[in-house]
Amino acid sequence: MRVVVIGGTGRVGSYLVPRLVEAGHEVRVVCRGGQQPRREDPAWALVSMDTIDRNESEARGAFGRRIASLEPDAVIDMICFEPGSARQLVEALRPRGAHLIVCGTAWVYGHSVLVPTDEAFPRRPVCEYGRKKAAVEALLLEAGRAGFPATTLHAGHIVGPTDRPVNPVGNKDPRVFGTLARGEKLRMPNLGMETLHHVHADDLAQGFVRAVERREAAAGESFHVLAPQAVTMRGYAEEVASWFGHQANLEYVPWPAWSEGVEAKWAQQTWDHLRHSPHGSIAKARERLGYAPRYSSFAAVREALAWLINDGQIEGVTPDDWGSD
Repeated sequence: MRVVVIGGTGRVGSYLVPRLVEAGHEVRVVCRGGQQPRREDPAWALVSMDTIDRNESEARGAFGRRIASLEPDAVIDMICFEPGSARQLVEALRPRGAHLIVCGTAWVYGHSVLVPTDEAFPRRPVCEYGRKKAAVEALLLEAGRAGFPATTLHAGHIVGPTDRPVNPVGNKDPRVFGTLARGEKLRMPNLGMETLHHVHADDLAQGFVRAVERREAAAGESFHVLAPQAVTMRGYAEEVASWFGHQANLEYVPWPAWSEGVEAKWAQQTWDHLRHSPHGSIAKARERLGYAPRYSSFAAVREALAWLINDGQIEGVTPDDWGSD
């Protein structure tokens, strides 16, 4: 099967492309050019690379046709953020009947109501990113009802080496991990009971491969591809502290006071995560796609945190401080 991956050199694509090659598929990666995969793998020697400026090509209305000209059996789009982008692909791929699989987000739901949330829950996005991703999904579901094979895989907070994970206060400031590693007091917003739902990049890649190989089950559907369980921010902080041999020293601060004490960019990230508090069910992906995540949320974060420490990104913390399993 020929699979075209749009945005295949990024954090998920660097796991996805080798997985597809190892499964026996012919893989073509479309990117802007100049990007190297984040992970080395011998499989990349068997991959064809196509350089296309998506923004420029879409502006001319040519991007979908360019992708269709590669004669794919399936297209995986890791970087589809606009409904118009999805529409170009659907229209161009429809005559060929190629399976279009797009990366979505758990943020299409807005805030959680019933947890774990399943794919039937109403879409009530509360941010621009979520609204656009919900519009992309709606377009693909409509195309699916008309017989076009389209699938959306909703990811959580993607985690893996080479990336800073969302930390226990809901932002990507690496100093939070340093505070926990040293046993210092960490100010937590509210009561620390909001939730985060991570997914390791390799598990998300597995989900895309499953969708490619189970087209009949995947076509016309949306799925959550997440770690088996979400985590509370408080529980997350306690777990990280334990990796360094400490009990977490946590102070709970109401949101207005907490947000005044941190940089604006980190406060905004935290607010986005607090108000979403994703917690999704993966039952549908397990049953229909055979999705079987290898990483829990904590295991995924721990691997990324080890990379951060080894890379010297956490001030005052060295690999020697790292707790044993």
